[in-house]
Amino acid sequence: MSEEKKQKQVSEWMRFSGPDGDIVLSSRIRLARNLRDIPFPYLASDSQTETVLQKIKEASEVLPEIFGPMTFLRMKELSPLERQVLVEKHLISPALAKEQRNSAVILRQDEALSIMINEEDHLRIQCLLPGLQLEKALQLAGQCDDLLEEKLDYAFDEQWGFLTVCPTNVGTGLRASVMVHLPALVMTKQINRILSAIAQVGLAVRGMYGEGSEITGNLVQISNQITLGQAEEEIIKNLYGVTKQIVEQESQARQVLLNESRDQLADRVNRSFGILRHAQLISSQEAMQLLSDVHLGIDLGLIEGVKNKVVLKELMVLQRPANLQMLCGQMLDSMDRDRQRARLIRRYLQERALESEEG
Repeated sequence: MSEEKKQKQVSEWMRFSGPDGDIVLSSRIRLARNLRDIPFPYLASDSQTETVLQKIKEASEVLPEIFGPMTFLRMKELSPLERQVLVEKHLISPALAKEQRNSAVILRQDEALSIMINEEDHLRIQCLLPGLQLEKALQLAGQCDDLLEEKLDYAFDEQWGFLTVCPTNVGTGLRASVMVHLPALVMTKQINRILSAIAQVGLAVRGMYGEGSEITGNLVQISNQITLGQAEEEIIKNLYGVTKQIVEQESQARQVLLNESRDQLADRVNRSFGILRHAQLISSQEAMQLLSDVHLGIDLGLIEGVKNKVVLKELMVLQRPANLQMLCGQMLDSMDRDRQRARLIRRYLQERALESEEG
């Protein structure tokens, strides 16, 4: 596993921390759009989805002038492993990875911007940034949307707004989300109360890979559920405000743990660090929990000698099955994955944990 190969698989949102980055790992904006007078993808013929793909590809030719180099990838030309790597990096949805019929993605070089073609809707523009940067992500996605709209005729209704396959996306077509790391709320058994309160204010709570995914490594994805009847700025303001409250609740819970059980917490996070540094076999689920513990330990100053905590965020993605196999350059069975995962984590911590964080 060369250092060059590892860094090639690291997206910008993984590489840097960002505002409130000790708790908010990333901010994502997604805009759903469809082309007028062409059936939605699930009703469209092969020739119609091919038309959609070509129209969007041609319209996107103006984007490099503003956003720099862009890469066009057809799903049917990628291996299942390559598609799953993009899913694990949060660059495409699991649905797009499964749909090979005239579907594609356009990626900016730093992977902060991606455009999914012929998924549930004709196109979905996504911006993914580190930390709590919802407004900046919306600006970037909106800029891309404006450039494409100059070349494309969107399906838009004066009363209902942008028309989409799922009724919950009709209106602005905006889905905003944050991925937050909440280990202290889990340890202090407050997490269920917090998540229940979030749901009551019209926000959805899911695992790190969205709908249908489990919550692992104490990572929770929070997003808006309503797009109709609300302005984009209102949706962002609401999610931002709730996220700041969650950051405050998690920070308070961390302080409680430090005040009431510092020795026990220090023992736990350092044991986890020791396992990651020396384990010979480790599963993906165990790795996620241990990385969560160590991330918390570094944030609270309970683990000495580790200056680059962004390494842990990178590892949360790189240790996943598809990324791991891509790094190794071969398909691996379960035992080999556990062996190579432990090896990857040991080397990553040894080679990069003492570096100063970039950005």
